Amino acid sequence: MPVLVITGTGTEVGKTVTTAAVAAAALAAGRSVAVLKAAQTGLRPDERGDADEVARLAGAVTATELARFPEPLAPETAARRAGLTPVRPREVAEAAAKLATEHDLVLVEGAGGLLVRFDPEGGTLADAAALLDAPVLVVAPAGLGTLNATELTARELRHRGLDLAGVVIGSWPSDPDLAARCNLADLPQVSDAPLLGALPSGAAALSPAGFRTTAPSWLAPRLDGTWDAAAFGAREGAAAFG
Repeated sequence: MPVLVITGTGTEVGKTVTTAAVAAAALAAGRSVAVLKAAQTGLRPDERGDADEVARLAGAVTATELARFPEPLAPETAARRAGLTPVRPREVAEAAAKLATEHDLVLVEGAGGLLVRFDPEGGTLADAAALLDAPVLVVAPAGLGTLNATELTARELRHRGLDLAGVVIGSWPSDPDLAARCNLADLPQVSDAPLLGALPSGAAALSPAGFRTTAPSWLAPRLDGTWDAAAFGAREGAAAFG
């Protein structure tokens, strides 16, 4: 898995902290890691972006940002309003492929969901994944409403012939409600893909040292971790069926 594309089912679902956890687990396993943020929106040039946040939490990664646009909008809209050149899927794929020649693992983090537009031609992160022939990891929220968005994302990936590596819950609450507990069983079913991890709520607030030490326990072995979906489901989901 030299390149892994990471998308969310929407915005604010824990995509960046999940990217950081995957990077930290890979580093702990002795792999060299690069993180590529395809398009950063909603930040000034002097502000720290998502790639910087991944590096802060995960450690010694090569952090690269292809494009930045000041307004918190979809990349194509933000580029158009700023009068800036949009980033295109081929540029994302070319940058990731180059990083893959120099690193064991390249994590390509998208902006928002899978079909958020990068350019006026309708190019998306899915197009970049297809050019790379790379698997896609989907980050989903834990609670009510996640099943529809996750299933739609999974269906689109398969419609395009892309490999859905699995689903990670980007923020697992300390006191999960009934919907979240039930979703531990339902997310793998609606996505037809394995649940590959669950990050605790507030993970990004840990110290970098604490984050790096703990990250592998949030992720399944396929992502260089030790997390066990069955054990987690038995422990956290039991109340939903008790």
